[in-house]
Amino acid sequence: MTRRYELIVFDWDGTLMDSAALIVASVQAAARDLGLEPPSEPRARHIIGLGLGDALRHALPDLPENHYPELVERYRHHYLSRDHQLVLFDGAAELIRQLAEAGYMLSVATGKSRVGLDRALAHTGLGELFHGSRCADECHSKPHPQMIEELMAEFAVPPEQTLMIGDTTHDLLMAHNAGVDAVAVSYGAHPRDALDTVASLYCAPSVAALAAWLANNA
Repeated sequence: MTRRYELIVFDWDGTLMDSAALIVASVQAAARDLGLEPPSEPRARHIIGLGLGDALRHALPDLPENHYPELVERYRHHYLSRDHQLVLFDGAAELIRQLAEAGYMLSVATGKSRVGLDRALAHTGLGELFHGSRCADECHSKPHPQMIEELMAEFAVPPEQTLMIGDTTHDLLMAHNAGVDAVAVSYGAHPRDALDTVASLYCAPSVAALAAWLANNA
């Protein structure tokens, strides 16, 4: 069978790593540290995938601008104290290994910082399987297409041979803005009804379903 895609770009948090609950808890704890009413879980989940500064401004839009650096510091304190406890979704490591062995170019486009992504790649042992990555402190935040555009340019892969996989509308909109196909996963940060508001080829309810779709369609 002719391969449809050469470059597969994965989001990280909520797509490969089961980290949405910790991100939500860390945002809420950071708000409490500053004496603020924490955002609701749905609001905190919605900002997952954005760069940290943009995410916290969306989560707590009424905070005076000069207080956001302190909020960022408190978020990092809470998240980094527990991120070593995070695990990949069941089957995610196996899926990445299978795709790498099949010869796909694999990359990550994430709202994490470079330090945060490198830390996660080292912790999971998956770093050597990805050919490239872009982070929110290196590019415009999602849904701007810069991350995908730079990865396509780096590996000389055209949009029609590139696929984005993510768990948020930010990921799907980034793919749309870059002119590439997208697949959603509904086991991460954003609920299925939100994901359905942005066009995608498929919405996978599990990593196993995602793997099956890729085997038959990628």
